[in-house]
Amino acid sequence: MKKILTTLLAAATFSVAWAQESPKEEDFFKILKVTAPEGTLLEVGGLTVLPDGNLGVATRRGDIWIVENPTSRKPFFRKFASGLHEVLGLTYKDGALYCAQRGELTKMIDSNKDGKADIFETVYAWPLSGHYHEYSFGPKIAPDGQFFVTGNVAFGDEEWWRGESRVPWRGWTMKISENGTMQPWATGMRSPCGLGIYDGELFYSDNQGEWMGSGGVFHVPKGAFTGHPAGLKWTGLANSPVKLTNEQFVAKIDERRRRDENGRAIKPENVVNETPTLLYTMKEQFPNVDVHTPAVWLPHGILGISNSEILEIPQGAFGPFAGQLLVGDQGMSKISRVFMEKVNGEYQGGAIEFRNGFRSGVLRMAWAKDGSLFVGETNRGWGSAGEANEGLQRVVWNGVTPFEMRTVKAMPDGFEVEFTTPVDRKSAEDLASYRVESFLYKYHAVYGSPTINKEALPIKGVKVSADGLKARIIVGDLRKYYIHQLTLDGVRAVTGSYSLVHPIAYYTLNNIPDGEKLAMSEVSTRNSAASAAPAATATPAPATGKKAAPAKAGAKPAATGGKPKLKEGQAVTMAKAPTYDDVKGLLTRHTCLACHQANKRQVGPAYVDVAKRKYTNDQIVELIYNPKPQNWPEYATEMPPMPQVPKADALKIAAWINSLADAASSTSAGAPKP
Repeated sequence: MKKILTTLLAAATFSVAWAQESPKEEDFFKILKVTAPEGTLLEVGGLTVLPDGNLGVATRRGDIWIVENPTSRKPFFRKFASGLHEVLGLTYKDGALYCAQRGELTKMIDSNKDGKADIFETVYAWPLSGHYHEYSFGPKIAPDGQFFVTGNVAFGDEEWWRGESRVPWRGWTMKISENGTMQPWATGMRSPCGLGIYDGELFYSDNQGEWMGSGGVFHVPKGAFTGHPAGLKWTGLANSPVKLTNEQFVAKIDERRRRDENGRAIKPENVVNETPTLLYTMKEQFPNVDVHTPAVWLPHGILGISNSEILEIPQGAFGPFAGQLLVGDQGMSKISRVFMEKVNGEYQGGAIEFRNGFRSGVLRMAWAKDGSLFVGETNRGWGSAGEANEGLQRVVWNGVTPFEMRTVKAMPDGFEVEFTTPVDRKSAEDLASYRVESFLYKYHAVYGSPTINKEALPIKGVKVSADGLKARIIVGDLRKYYIHQLTLDGVRAVTGSYSLVHPIAYYTLNNIPDGEKLAMSEVSTRNSAASAAPAATATPAPATGKKAAPAKAGAKPAATGGKPKLKEGQAVTMAKAPTYDDVKGLLTRHTCLACHQANKRQVGPAYVDVAKRKYTNDQIVELIYNPKPQNWPEYATEMPPMPQVPKADALKIAAWINSLADAASSTSAGAPKP
């Protein structure tokens, strides 16, 4: 028996080692909890590190804490202020703390040095209508020392789905001086939760919603219009730097405002529009307006659903990624990494996953003195993939460089990928190691958008640098303003033959640069998938002697993005139901965990409750693509259609959901808990 157990343990160890052959993000960046006093609810709305290394923490409940020795095992929490209103930003300047309350920018001073604020000064107050969605974010300190603050839109009464700017400067960025003067800066914002300064310029992140097909990082120079029309209501005021009026906008862009025969407003998604507008076409329709499309799109459900803080990585922190940006996401409890370049005077760049698995929604970030990253989190009312309602955590790098795409840069004939460590040349010179697709989102009054105009692009050649740190890929059919998804799942590292920790990058190609193109004589055109294609597509004749059906014209090898797809209605045959571990990656990738948990109610019903409805797998798939909110009247937030989920993924998720009904009825097994 002992010998048998030893053999089994050895086999299990080998299996685990094989499964973990390539390191994961958690092997390099560890998440630690910052321990708060018992009973303290840290629904974090703002973070800032003070000159002495202490951490300032603002909460949505209106408290300001100073955390002494915040990187130690036993930090000390001291309450600095309380009674403030929905604080969603915090910064330090010249001995004072500044925060954005719902209706004002507030300066807080500890004049008698007793550790508590005793002077509260209104720097500038802005109007409020009282609508719940009028959140205010910031401040961020501009290069000239002034403050940037942004304001959420409200929503309509009858048209509760439509963003409104009921009072001045909702849906705007404001620039505020210490003496209390305010200058409207830009508009087009819907839910501008994340602000950041990069390259001396202001950037902000917005979330998916009406007019916002997906989240993204926008460059916001003075006078910019970034897409959401609600704030255009105030461009007629004398101090507005944006001159596009709402009347000019609706004259060219259909807002889908319609009423039925009874005079009731019709939701925009129920109004047919056969020719959806794309955001970048606004540049052509309004040539005298400074229209800014995202510098970097953050694809919805992949790199977030509620994008938040933008923070530059300083030198000495997080190794090869210094100088790049981190962007948090509240809904998916994750952080993405963004790198940018300027092409033809316009910012553009790419985004890659960085770190998942935070206990609550990532809202704010700040750098500790030791180079670790504080992460402030909140969940209440907004929902997140993390199960906790609040949190304060810290990300610590172990000093080991992960095998990653460090950057992706646009080239006249494709892209150049720079790696953090050298690649295995054989894998990197094989076209089968790469796939490139491009897609975009609709620009319309409907909430969000599926991916549209998706195309697989041909890969024609690749040139690997002598040091193995760069691969220049020749890609055909590049499309300006489109998101280009680069998948490098075949590239391996020299060390350990590891795969990339994150093999997919999303590059927003606002401009295709000029310059010299590679000659085909310089590149490798070897394609192991193409050479194997005839054997893979050949179908032996059946026993009846009938000829095999010929391959369909236009079938593409894997290296150019072609892959077998399920036909409509085709089922997936599974020997047994998937486990939670089998589908967790799919649930995360497609944003399911932001609204649903296995066995508890969240924004939407628990999966075990869905299983009790006894839908077939195909019915669940149809409900993913075309939800029926009337089936769940007790939930206020309607599920949006998710047509972008591949059929195979949807069927696998459906099979897992239905397995929960059997588990729930068993006395020996329960639904797994994410």
